[in-house]
Amino acid sequence: MEAIILAGGFGTRLQTVVSEVPKSMALINNRPFLEYLFDYLITQGVTRAVLSVGYKHEIIKDHFKDSYRSLPIEYAVEEEPLGTGGGIRLAFWRIRDKRAVILNGDSIFRTDIRALEKAHLLKKADVTLALRKLDNTGRYGRVTLNRQRRITGFEEKNEGGGQGLINAGVYLMEKLFLMEPQFRGRFSIEKDCFENFYDTSRMFGFPATGYFLDIGIPLDYHKAQDEFKGFKD
Repeated sequence: MEAIILAGGFGTRLQTVVSEVPKSMALINNRPFLEYLFDYLITQGVTRAVLSVGYKHEIIKDHFKDSYRSLPIEYAVEEEPLGTGGGIRLAFWRIRDKRAVILNGDSIFRTDIRALEKAHLLKKADVTLALRKLDNTGRYGRVTLNRQRRITGFEEKNEGGGQGLINAGVYLMEKLFLMEPQFRGRFSIEKDCFENFYDTSRMFGFPATGYFLDIGIPLDYHKAQDEFKGFKD
């Protein structure tokens, strides 16, 4: 299995605590966040990673070079900002298989990727999103499903939030799906792809459990300093 990691973010909301490096390189207990993500992928059997990078990508390349532990690493470098969707599409040109697991470079959801893959193949899906149940979805917005777990909608972020399923930043995607003509140039994978094409493509949700944390805001960045101490891999 191959992975694409979105590691090109500016980290605007983290600027008060992390300003010199891309947010995927934010130090958690003196280790870059990406190292924890790579450790998790190795335990899940991922054999190769492609990093979608842009902002200060030299810092990432200088640190990891072409591998981390047993994991070979390649880089898809944006010459100009392409958004999350454009970054993934660019990285897919370096993927050898028909599909890849895609992860956000500033969040971790330690769920069973092989189970996600099994569900994806069973449904013959174009995209399968790993979904995490939260008591308050306000910061993320909610994903709704039918009984067959086909995605039926994406609800906007709102202060009230309430309990529900969120897109936890881990999904399996078919390479050919993102090579369609409508996905060119700069675009958002969430807004321009998921929210616009869930009803015309085979897009499914996979409710899953596991540790979840998004370090995109200072509060959760500081929270990671304590909670990541429990990770052995």
